[in-house]
Amino acid sequence: MAQSKTTFAVIVGNRGFFPGHLAKTGRKDILEVLKKGGYGTVILGDKETKYGAVETYEEAKKCAALFAQQAGKIDGVIVTLPNFGDEKGVLESIKQSGLQVPILIQAEPDTPGRMTIDDRRDSFCGKMSACNNLRQAGIPFSLTRGHTVGVKSKEFAADVDNFAAVCRIVKGLQNVRFGAIGARTGAFNTVRYSEKVLEQSGITIETIDLSEIFGRSERLTDKDGAVKKKLDAIKKYVSTAGVPADSLLRMAKFGVVVDRWIKELDLNGTAIQCWTSLQEFFGITSCTVMSMMSQSLLPSACEVDITGLLGMYILQLASQGPSALLDWNNNYGDEDDKCVLFHCSNVPKSFFASSKMDYQEIIAGSVGKENTYGTVVGRIAPNDATFLRTSTDDTDGVIRGYVGEGEFTSDGLDTFGGYGVLQIPNLQQLLQYICLMGFEHHVAVNLCRKADAIAEALSTYMGWEIYRHK
Repeated sequence: MAQSKTTFAVIVGNRGFFPGHLAKTGRKDILEVLKKGGYGTVILGDKETKYGAVETYEEAKKCAALFAQQAGKIDGVIVTLPNFGDEKGVLESIKQSGLQVPILIQAEPDTPGRMTIDDRRDSFCGKMSACNNLRQAGIPFSLTRGHTVGVKSKEFAADVDNFAAVCRIVKGLQNVRFGAIGARTGAFNTVRYSEKVLEQSGITIETIDLSEIFGRSERLTDKDGAVKKKLDAIKKYVSTAGVPADSLLRMAKFGVVVDRWIKELDLNGTAIQCWTSLQEFFGITSCTVMSMMSQSLLPSACEVDITGLLGMYILQLASQGPSALLDWNNNYGDEDDKCVLFHCSNVPKSFFASSKMDYQEIIAGSVGKENTYGTVVGRIAPNDATFLRTSTDDTDGVIRGYVGEGEFTSDGLDTFGGYGVLQIPNLQQLLQYICLMGFEHHVAVNLCRKADAIAEALSTYMGWEIYRHK
């Protein structure tokens, strides 16, 4: 699925009794940097105000009007302070625009030896005043990691990359629509969630009974064009050697019905009831179909874990790549900072060095091997990882979560399903936190390093209670 370009509204701060040439060159520099980074910009023309910057109330009104006119394409605001900047000009530009998007404040550093009246910036100080005014107005904002950072530096490029992820998350969480297919698996109280708490954050849940999916699938003929196309896609997606043809056909029909339901209701992802209803009454596991959806950026979670799906979706927004939902499943020997993540699995194939379709070994003994084909099995290849869990706290009426980073290793492990050894600094502290706070045994994982952006987006702009593990 194509990703749209992130577009920033840019405010260049200026204060008249500081060198104006700094505002002029600062505007030019930041536009060059953002263009090089592949970002779109909305900014006052250099002839519309003095240097194309904002200082006076009239200039702020012009800036606000431009932003309001282009609001539909603006994902975030970057305030750059090449000199001290006018705190009220920055505030009024944002406040009067009506924008409800993330804001990043950047201040250009002074250079020792160039701090005479001709080149002195004082952005170090001006940033505090700009932040103070935004805080007074109750407008949330983000900061660069260093108090001052040059717009042409690698550090600022990393800050912008992080901020772009924040913007994608906040924008992507507006009017989210998830589909719950089937009832919560009876034995899994752990995946209970509150639709009402989610709705307060703009997250809507559509439901459908698993029997309706089965019924619609049974109505499809073996020669249906959509079924043939889905069957071909399954065979191209993963090796199906040794898998019975009738199992593959049922998977294709199931996939067609789910695809149509997603399109009908404009859904951003699904969570599906699996064991043992799918195996007993339809004769497959849905893992491959779910893996294909997650790989194509329509995440799909097991066991109707809607808040696990939410974590997958947020990670996807941050990284622009697919997410998996895995179990915190096993210790790894006596190594305190390593554990085994596992599922049956519906893990996207891009996580694996190699993978194939197989049967679900855990429940094959109780429902019959012939009814459990459809898992995607393999070892998760060594890679960076960000993990995230979100959960509704119904008692307090809030969404809570935790996020952190680690890496999948190449440590030896002989098992089945989809699995990997994940190394996380201070893992035992994290596990204590998960248990004491009553979080679920599922965790969403993405092959990226975006924990800071996720924590910033969910805490600062969504108002959720997020623990950033380090």
